[in-house]
Amino acid sequence: MASILDPPILTKVAKMKERVCWQHPMLMQRRIDQTRLILEDGRSDDREFSFLVIGDSGSGPHPDHHPQRRIAKQMLPHLQDCRFLLHTGDVVYQVGSSEQYPENFIKPYREWLVGGDRPDRIAFDNMVFQFPFLAVPGNHDYYNLPRLYSILVQLSRPVRKLLGLNLNPNVSWHGSGIGDAYARAFLDYLKTLSDEDLDAHLERHYGPWGEKTLGLRYQPGQFTRLPNRYYTFRYGGIDFFALDSSTFNDPALSPQRASNAAYRGRLLAQREAIQRQQQEVRDEAMHLQRTDPHAQERLDDLQAKIEQMEEMLLDIEKQVHPRPTTLVDTEQLLWLRDGLIASWQDKAVRGRILFFHHPPYVTENTKWGQGQTMAIRQNLRWVLDQVAAAVPEIGVNRPPVNLVLNGHAHCFEYLRTEATGYADSHMNYLVCGGSGLSLRRQRPEGTMLYEPIGADPDGQMEFKLVAKSQLYKGLTGHKAERRRPYSFVRIDVTQDEVPQFIVTPHISERSHQSWEDYALDPLVLE
Repeated sequence: MASILDPPILTKVAKMKERVCWQHPMLMQRRIDQTRLILEDGRSDDREFSFLVIGDSGSGPHPDHHPQRRIAKQMLPHLQDCRFLLHTGDVVYQVGSSEQYPENFIKPYREWLVGGDRPDRIAFDNMVFQFPFLAVPGNHDYYNLPRLYSILVQLSRPVRKLLGLNLNPNVSWHGSGIGDAYARAFLDYLKTLSDEDLDAHLERHYGPWGEKTLGLRYQPGQFTRLPNRYYTFRYGGIDFFALDSSTFNDPALSPQRASNAAYRGRLLAQREAIQRQQQEVRDEAMHLQRTDPHAQERLDDLQAKIEQMEEMLLDIEKQVHPRPTTLVDTEQLLWLRDGLIASWQDKAVRGRILFFHHPPYVTENTKWGQGQTMAIRQNLRWVLDQVAAAVPEIGVNRPPVNLVLNGHAHCFEYLRTEATGYADSHMNYLVCGGSGLSLRRQRPEGTMLYEPIGADPDGQMEFKLVAKSQLYKGLTGHKAERRRPYSFVRIDVTQDEVPQFIVTPHISERSHQSWEDYALDPLVLE
């Protein structure tokens, strides 16, 4: 029985549009841009500023430690001089349920919230941030939970405890409602308003952006909603583009590959191998002795492995049974294309940052070769190639964007692309997905990522180097010697016309049942 369900892309898009009243006549009449966020902190014109980045954090407490809360506490001193926090998705695990927001989000980040000294009184759909918390949805924020599975899990919990069964799925009674919990928690959820209330709401919370449009006013401590699942804002002359990558991540298979018996056979073999590994993990958990001082952390690892394998099976399923026509959120990709071109044409802009969940490049062991990873890479290239064609200034020394921030892979990683043959060449990528959930290893194949470019005269496949991992912090060691370096990132932006981005990874490392906090040497990126 499947334990998680990933809704179709068209359903995600339609449901999210409905929730924000996408292009409602009253919004169109007011010339409201439903993707424009205006961060009103009184300092958005400062050219020198700092911000924080986290991702894949919403795991909640473990029985004997709390990585998510540890990272939150380590960020607190930085709230003094940082302007906002970006979250790269997977806000609440395992299936984005509203039931899990109190333990997996509100309590861990209580200092960010108005009334956070009494977190039990904060409703998940009525949060107001006193420190800007700017998120994008991840795949887990969209997942649904099969009804029968959820009932079986909840009813079996007392039996599991009685029988000493060690693994407990991190789910409640229901899933995300196709992203409904995320939308109610973070977005300007207009669907429930009457026309009269909607008119008053638009008058109060939307203000001028430029000469022709209005944007949503983000006022820390008062009103802190995001306009849409994807959006843009400007700060210090840097344009930030927040994307919903869960709607352009379907693996795109050519008809030849999809019908290739050998390729399909490899996928089926991978699926069987993963299912065997799942059973091995369950068997190990069954025989784990709770008297072992390392048992609880090992159980955490095993439960995370089960959940990780569920994601891998989902990715394989999408390739084994591809849709006749791969569904892509073209509307969002065209919006990004047009927004980047307009950004380059605006002399007030000196840099551009993208942040979204699924990384186009990563060397984490379970994500680097997934069909979703390749789909994200190809779709982003499609956008950037068009931007480069429209902007003469873009070249080897000036890529379309300065920095791409992602999550999804549970690690910190800095990668840089090589000459890929596309407009994503020589770009900086940061994976910031190690902020709470169990960490994962770097792939054993190494730090260099290659792509096939065809066959040589002898029929041997040839490959091209497209990216190199420059720094990786993830799970290392085995059993009692495991080291778990959870992380957040601080980025300082210089005031130069061509800005530098000084990236400092901050680590909270768990090993031998104790914590060590430290910062890595800064990376200076342009």
